[in-house]
Amino acid sequence: MTMMVPVRCFTCGAVIGQHWDEYRERTARGEDAGAVLTSLGLQRYCCRRMLLTHVDLLDEVGPYG
Repeated sequence: MTMMVPVRCFTCGAVIGQHWDEYRERTARGEDAGAVLTSLGLQRYCCRRMLLTHVDLLDEVGPYG
């Protein structure tokens, strides 16, 4: 199934969805989340929050829909 990560930051409207796959892969390998976000070019704390706090519930909710 596909991820349902927000495409844009809810606060400033910057496009952030394209960073999700790389962020997820790099943090899964053990890299520091803050360093990954900085290297991806996400400087605003509102945009960083969007990726840091995203919880993928699609696999859990999908069978009920």
